[in-house]
Amino acid sequence: MNLDNSGEFTILELATMVKELTGSKSEIVFRPLPQDDPVRRRPDIALAKEKLHWEPTIPLRDGLTRTIDYFRSNAGVLPK
Repeated sequence: MNLDNSGEFTILELATMVKELTGSKSEIVFRPLPQDDPVRRRPDIALAKEKLHWEPTIPLRDGLTRTIDYFRSNAGVLPK
């Protein structure tokens, strides 16, 4: 069962957002995709909606911010 956000975004958009939210100076490196890699990924959460009456309520940016804050506060893996 897919418990994902049904919104679609590119990996570049995700990486750019993570860099921005963490203040990272990391370089985004582009590599060739594996031959069988799907070009588009859009999760189908219909089964979760039907069986669990569940759907995401937190936008991507907010979820990433909460996750980053958690790791900064609790795991000590990200600088403040």
